[in-house]
Formats: sequence, structure tokens, C-alpha cells
Amino acid sequence: MNNIMEYKGYNGTVEYSQTDNILFGKVLGVRSLISYEGQSVTELKQDFEDAVDDYLEMCESEGVEPEKTYKGCFNVRIDPQLHKEACILAQAEHISLNQFIELSVKDKIMSANR
Repeated sequence: MNNIMEYKGYNGTVEYSQTDNILFGKVLGVRSLISYEGQSVTELKQDFEDAVDDYLEMCESEGVEPEKTYKGCFNVRIDPQLHKEACILAQAEHISLNQFIELSVKDKIMSANR
């Protein structure tokens, strides 16, 4: 995947600001805003890792559990007709709606990675 970094199970974006002439990003998959920046790829990567480490240290010092990224559960709002059709297809295939959605997402990801 392009423009994504990983450190200690956390994923972060890589973006460029032409106005400020810097690289910047934020950690994905958590409600807390964890951002970082750098003048070079090396600086960006270091600031990303430092930001994750700071977040984990803050959680430990405050006695709170760090947010875990991508727990495998999320809510999706879709058109009611699409919901109905997905349920009907899932039942026809003798699988749950969750299994149907998981297979559909997996298929889309595999198609994008080809």
C-alpha cells in the first residue's frame, strides 16, 4: 500500500504540503489525533515512531488502555435496498450477512491489489 507507514501495529499516512513544503501524516484507526511531520522521509518516519511511542507512554502513565487499531468490528450505513439485497444473497448462499460483507470487502481489496 502506498503512502502508509507501520510501527508497533499502528498505521500512519504520508502526505505532502506544497504550501508548507513538509511531509505530514496522522495515525489511522484510532479516535485520538496522533499527528507527525518532517522535512524528509527519514524525519517523518522518526516523528511518526516518536508520536506512537509518546501516545503509548501517555496511556501507560495515565493508566488507560491504548486504542487498538482495526478490531474487526465497524458499523456501516448503506441504502436500505442494498441492505435487503445483500441479506437475500447471503441467505441464498447459506452464509451470514457478516460473512457476505467480509467476502465482498476481501474481493474488492484483492481486485485493487492486482
